[in-house]
Amino acid sequence: MSLKSAIERLSAQGEVEHNPEARETFLKFRDELTHGKIRAADKIDGRWTVNAWVKQGILLGFRLGELKDMTAGLSFVDKDTFPARHFTLNDRIRVVPGGSSVREGSYVAPSVICMPPMFINVGAYVDEGTMVDSHALVGSCAQVGKRVHLSAAAQIGGVLEPINAAPVIIEDDVLVGGNCGVYEGTLVRTRAVLGAGTILTRSTPLYDLVRGEVYRATAESPLEVPENAVVVPGSRAVKKGAAADWNLSLYTPVIVKYRDDKTDRGIELEEWLR
Repeated sequence: MSLKSAIERLSAQGEVEHNPEARETFLKFRDELTHGKIRAADKIDGRWTVNAWVKQGILLGFRLGELKDMTAGLSFVDKDTFPARHFTLNDRIRVVPGGSSVREGSYVAPSVICMPPMFINVGAYVDEGTMVDSHALVGSCAQVGKRVHLSAAAQIGGVLEPINAAPVIIEDDVLVGGNCGVYEGTLVRTRAVLGAGTILTRSTPLYDLVRGEVYRATAESPLEVPENAVVVPGSRAVKKGAAADWNLSLYTPVIVKYRDDKTDRGIELEEWLR
C-alpha cells in the first residue's frame, strides 16, 4: 500500500490514537515531509495543485500526538509527534542563535538562513537561498520558493483545514517587506515585491495602476499577485453613506509598477546578506 493510501485510510478511521501501525506510518510520512520528498502543494505545468492527503497526514499526527515536556533551555509542552527540529552542520542551514524554532515535518532546504526569532510550522516548504528574518512566520503548509526574503515580522499564513484549501504560495525571487501579511491561499508569483506593510487576503482586491485592472480571488482560485509586480499599501475612498460624509477610506494593496533595473538595484543588498 502506498503512503498516500495508508494516510487516507488511517485518516478515515475513528480511533487511531493507540494504534502502533498508525504511528509508524505517520513517522514515515513526517520524515518524507521533513526531507521535501512530499509537500502540501506541487507546481505542475505552471499550475499549483493541492495535495489534500498531505494535510490529512499532518492532522493525523495531531490526533496521534500526546503532550510531552520538550524543554530545551526554555519551557515547551506540545504534541510529541511534532517536536522541534535539531539541525546539524550536514543540513547546511544557518540558524542564528536567539530563539527560533522549526517544527519536524517542515522542509528547510540547504542555504536557508533563519534569523532570530522566527518560526516555521509543520508542512511548510522553504526552498534554497531563502532568508526568514526576525519575527517572521511561515505558517503550516505554506510554500516558499528559492531566494525569497521574508523581511522582519512578515507573516505567511498557514492552512490545514479545509483539507482542499490552497496554502499560501510565494514563488522564487520574491521580496516580502517588513510587517507584510500574506494569508488565505494568496499566490505571489515570481520576482514580485511586496512593500512594507502590505496585507493580502482572499477578500482583498488588488488594484493594478499599470495595467488598469483589479485582481480578486474567486470561488475557484485565490488572489494572485502577477509576476514582477511591485505592490504597496494604498487606500480607496468610500463614496456612499456616512463613510462618504466622514471622508473615510479603506485599505487596499496597489501595484504601482513592475520590476525593473532600478528595483533590482534597490534590493541587491539582499545578496550580500546571504
